[in-house]
Amino acid sequence: MKRIFVFILFTIIYLTVLDTFTVYDADGAIVRTFIISFVSLGMANLFKEVDRESIRFAWTKNSWIWIFPLIAVVFFSTLIGYAAPKYDPQWPDPVPFLKSAAEQAGGGEGGSSVRRVGYGEDDSRLGGSFVQDYTPVFQAAVKDEHYWRIETKDVYTGKGWERSAEPNYETQVNGYIALDTFSDNVKTEKHDTVVEFQGNTMIEKLVYPYGISQVEAGEATAFLLDQNSGEIRTRVNNVDRSLAEYSITYDMPSFAIDELRKASLEDPTAINDQYTQLPENLPARIGELAKEITSSDNNRYDRVRAIENYFGQNGFQYQTSDVPIPKENQDYVDQFLFESKAGYCDNYSTSMVVMLRTLDIPARWVKGFTSGEKIADNIGGTDESYDVYEVTNANAHSWVEAYFPGIGWVPFEPTQGFSNLTDFEINLENLEEQDDTLQAPEQEKPEKELKQEEEKDTAPAAENNTTMKLDINWGYVAIGIGIIMILAFLLYRKRYQLRAMMLSVKFRSKHDAKTYQEAYHYLLKLLSYSGLPRSSNQTLREYAKRIDSRYSSDEMGQLTDYYERMLYNNEINETETKKLTQLWKNLIKRIMA
Repeated sequence: MKRIFVFILFTIIYLTVLDTFTVYDADGAIVRTFIISFVSLGMANLFKEVDRESIRFAWTKNSWIWIFPLIAVVFFSTLIGYAAPKYDPQWPDPVPFLKSAAEQAGGGEGGSSVRRVGYGEDDSRLGGSFVQDYTPVFQAAVKDEHYWRIETKDVYTGKGWERSAEPNYETQVNGYIALDTFSDNVKTEKHDTVVEFQGNTMIEKLVYPYGISQVEAGEATAFLLDQNSGEIRTRVNNVDRSLAEYSITYDMPSFAIDELRKASLEDPTAINDQYTQLPENLPARIGELAKEITSSDNNRYDRVRAIENYFGQNGFQYQTSDVPIPKENQDYVDQFLFESKAGYCDNYSTSMVVMLRTLDIPARWVKGFTSGEKIADNIGGTDESYDVYEVTNANAHSWVEAYFPGIGWVPFEPTQGFSNLTDFEINLENLEEQDDTLQAPEQEKPEKELKQEEEKDTAPAAENNTTMKLDINWGYVAIGIGIIMILAFLLYRKRYQLRAMMLSVKFRSKHDAKTYQEAYHYLLKLLSYSGLPRSSNQTLREYAKRIDSRYSSDEMGQLTDYYERMLYNNEINETETKKLTQLWKNLIKRIMA
């Protein structure tokens, strides 16, 4: 009856339901269905028009040439859809909510629960799935992105985190905050920021960067600091209140790696007693694993780094759905390390703190927000210009602080897919020389390959010219040479796009260090070709920050971070490489747009 649209619609709905609620992966099926459906729709509409106009084409009975233009259009549309930039999911995944509702309706004891992501005060029982919530919490004007701290907790119960003592608040005079996080020996740089909360957000505490020294609010506000947890409550007229806007002056720290490596292993008694606490029934294999990870390290910094990097090399996955809750007799960290190996920031940060404590390294659990997403840059247009970041509930995060005698508390980031925004000082001159030495030969490789491809593209023209000398019709020869030259010119013009497609295909089957290095060097060359070359006195991290600022993303920073870890620390993780492949593709599309 030439009415197939409803049938196609139900077919696509059927495939999407299968893909969402079962283990079936419908990616290929969706593409095949799209192609077949559009060809079928084209044929149905063509035949309807022919019947409506009473047109009779006798040649259609014996020839299918009329379908070629239709197939060409569908094929071209498919290519555009495949290559075009794509939005990330805009709606939260409904499956966790539906599963949770089904479990509650059935009265069964589910192995997981579903929460909505965001900052909360009760961390006594961690675990379970959550649904992302992109509701804005606040906006901040800053010069450099950083994490936003709220509080720490120090008692691990085996199920979650609690405080060792009730808060002891001290009123801060004239907005000057006397918070002891790191010592005066740490190099710092003075910054300021303005924080403006959005909507009906109710956080009756300061959200602040590391090194906070002074706060100014628009109304008469008392700031009450609990030194033990780092919590700073905001109070107006003796009533706790969530402030709409305030400005902060802070001293951003830069930790010297050499000093961290030389730090003493003798901690103050009070620090050691409070921040190496562990439950009596903690499974012994957690401590055994920590010792195994750090067996080759002879200083505190390298031990902390070894545990921080452990999660990126041993099959752990960042996951917010289907995250289990420990059973009644099961330890939260033990379950994550040895059973599920899947979870989000709470799993990673808690596991790292507990493993550090088994090594008698004081550590604590920190809560707050990540830097958020940049929504405006260069506000002010001068040397004092700021970037504006929007932080949502989805940016709620937890991380780790480890204690170094004589230096203080230093933040670390073990969660898969997140980068530590803390500045660690290294010898940049030596690093830059080493980077140029290692990188120069690799950068030449794509250029040589491109030249070889260009030579291959032009070779058929010469062969055809030689072969066709015997042809009497020189007009055909001229046409053939012209077509080949046009094709060669188009291939030359599209050489970067073709190279990107080739590397994309290669990425599907290989996720090793060599393939990633080749792709990263090609990305540098493409950026240079697009008018964003890396200057000779610029480190890779500085260059990545410049690129991310240009494209309003953090993709180049993540790619560079993994490249440096792979190059200098010999860290190779196939799972992380697979995730970074999509970031690489997204950035390539932004550059070529």
